[in-house]
Amino acid sequence: MTEQALIHDSVAALIPRLQSRALSAAAVAEACLARIDAREAAVGAWQFLDRVAVRRAAAELDSGPVRGVLHGVPVGIKDIIDVAGWPTGCGSPVYADRIAQRDAACVARLRAAGALIIGKTVTTEFSYFRPGKTANPHNLAHTPGGSSSGSAAAVADRMVPAALGAQTAGSLTRPAAYCGVIGFKATRDTIPLDGIEPLAHSLDSLGWLVCDVEDAEVLRAVLTGESYRPLALLPQAPRLAICETNEWSHADDDARRTLQHAAERLRAGGAQVTTLTLPDEFSGLVECHVRIMAYEAARALGAVVDAHGDAISAQLRALVESGRAVSDADYASAQHRTAVAMRRLESIFESCDAIVAPSAPGEAPAGLSATGDPVFSRVWTLLQGPSIALPVRRGSRGLPLGIQLVGRRHGDRALAEVAKWAASQFNEVA
Repeated sequence: MTEQALIHDSVAALIPRLQSRALSAAAVAEACLARIDAREAAVGAWQFLDRVAVRRAAAELDSGPVRGVLHGVPVGIKDIIDVAGWPTGCGSPVYADRIAQRDAACVARLRAAGALIIGKTVTTEFSYFRPGKTANPHNLAHTPGGSSSGSAAAVADRMVPAALGAQTAGSLTRPAAYCGVIGFKATRDTIPLDGIEPLAHSLDSLGWLVCDVEDAEVLRAVLTGESYRPLALLPQAPRLAICETNEWSHADDDARRTLQHAAERLRAGGAQVTTLTLPDEFSGLVECHVRIMAYEAARALGAVVDAHGDAISAQLRALVESGRAVSDADYASAQHRTAVAMRRLESIFESCDAIVAPSAPGEAPAGLSATGDPVFSRVWTLLQGPSIALPVRRGSRGLPLGIQLVGRRHGDRALAEVAKWAASQFNEVA
């Protein structure tokens, strides 16, 4: 099989051939490295690569027993996540030479399942707003989104079939939307975050970027310690609630048409489609998210910001300063309002299987000096449940547009089953 064919294979397609030894880990590794060599200068998805270590790990996988469901499957790791012996730079010169002493818990689980760790992908500075070098593979003059910029771009450009990311506001959903890939954010407390640089502890969530919903489920099972079972076909089309959200004014015409188009396709596929107007408990939740994120980020990163001054971006310094201005009482109030909304959201899921909402305000903005607006993900991240971004169509400038499905807390597999059905209704984004 040619390298060109291998780089277009999904995780689920690679698994049986790697498990049966019809395909070697070394062959897959070489296909990925060749693609990276061909495209990295333009896309800039990678912060750290050790080709010698990758080839050595692939040879060890090929010479030993099958380790698990991901045996030989290449995975990229966002550069806020520790990989033993490799730097965890967090997108900042402050940590450029900091070498991880051990694998993060999630990386250890990937390795135990046989995954081949390819390298560290570019992140924005400390997962906030200052972008790295990464460009959008669909148009190199446009942002890939952030903060999981490199992970989304690497998967979209077929450098790897899967990559880990993380989300505190919209750091998986937005780059997935802009790069036309699938972005899965797990329920916040289902996967240990040991070995991941924190930004805001009550919001930080692990996730991953892939090109197929089944691949998202493979990684979910491995990372939660479950046995992987292929997603089941739904016995009947799902109940879906279309939600413009309280942030609808931020959606441009492309984003609005995309949500309408998605609703029409889902309804045509047999889904029971209703319209959801968010209840009063959801009013002001974006502001709650901003307040909580700033308060917690000030405590997580304040010492780093104070110690390194001009090496830290103005954006991050402003975040820490704003967080220090949030009182304990205001923080507690925001957390209380969040808890009330979480309970209300549970009642909404009594009458629907998933909420369908915008994933971004529109196509990826032009330029690489900013990463776009996370406004359509802040509330869902705040409420801690799973979400999955799906590509739907292309916009007026030819760039990907999508939606996100939001599920019940701890209903991650059920959401993946709904997403697999929903994704089958869209076939316009290549």
